[in-house]
Amino acid sequence: MSTKKDKFSLKDKLYMDLALDLARAREGLTGTNPSVGCVIVKNDKIISIGQTSYNGRPHAETNAIRNTSDNLKNSIMYVTLEPCSHHGVTPPCTSAIIKSKISKVIYSVIDIDKRVKGKTFKILNSKKIKVHTGLLENKVNEFYKPYFYNRKKKLPFVNGKIAVAKNNLIYSKNKKKITNWRSDKFTHLLRYKNDSILISYKTLNKDNPKLNCRLKDVKKFSPKRIILDNKLETNIKSYIFRTGNRNNTIIFYNEAKKTKISIFKKKKFQIIKTKINNLKQFDIPILLKKLYSLGCRSILVEGGNDLTKSFLKKKIFNRFYLFKSPKKLSKFNEYKEFNGFNILKKNYKSKTKIKSNFGKDTITLYKN
Repeated sequence: MSTKKDKFSLKDKLYMDLALDLARAREGLTGTNPSVGCVIVKNDKIISIGQTSYNGRPHAETNAIRNTSDNLKNSIMYVTLEPCSHHGVTPPCTSAIIKSKISKVIYSVIDIDKRVKGKTFKILNSKKIKVHTGLLENKVNEFYKPYFYNRKKKLPFVNGKIAVAKNNLIYSKNKKKITNWRSDKFTHLLRYKNDSILISYKTLNKDNPKLNCRLKDVKKFSPKRIILDNKLETNIKSYIFRTGNRNNTIIFYNEAKKTKISIFKKKKFQIIKTKINNLKQFDIPILLKKLYSLGCRSILVEGGNDLTKSFLKKKIFNRFYLFKSPKKLSKFNEYKEFNGFNILKKNYKSKTKIKSNFGKDTITLYKN
């Protein structure tokens, strides 16, 4: 196994960068498994690539091996995460690597999964396959932060976002649109990268949102919709209600009448009764544990002022995106203001301006 003294060539770094790009392309789409990228090189030429399959199986290494008819003897495999070495739903990737006659494996970071952690080196080394690790480890570790968080905490990784006008309004009856089309595309990218999206019934009833990903060619990867609705007051004429089913919508409630429960059950949503606290609010940690057990690994919260402030106060967001528009919204009629800036600055001191082409809008990323 490599040490801090080992040196990798520029070509090694380029190949691992490509593997990381492959992993990023499947982020949020691999179910409960991490998204992994893999590149196989022979005689300084890429002969195959692989990614973790949608919903998690087969794994990237197996796909890369299957994607080529070349003889893999004397080839090098570059993979972002330590290949699995345990028997699960599918055979271990180490078995496929050994059988393929690959000569060297370079994986960037060691897996946190106890069934895998540190075992791959011993298995491959016993078959005289050279193994190195640590290539681009800082960059790859950053990518796997959500996965490592999932495994350590047994909780989903929670992203949040809110869009505010120059005068800090998040809603105005006279003009609902806040950010420009460039920021909107970034929002849809976030939806694509998260397997679930969470709002309250208040936001649903006020905005009648679709909560889907509308980027070209990836619309089918829209996140699962999660609605917090204590008394099941969701408008049954809303888009979410009309298009909901057991696979794409989860609604949490606590105090609903039997007639309401019956209406929602007929629609065949997943409706889940859960605890509320003394303030008649959902116990978010309990709710998140339940969502993890249901397979949710990355959640985007697109809430209003109250829901966002609640998550900020409890430091539930792992990452929070603040969209800011140079436009002012009218206070002439009904409006809503975001007043969680002090909490945000107090609880999330690490912030980075995302410098990309968002026109006159700005996006600031806060990290917990």
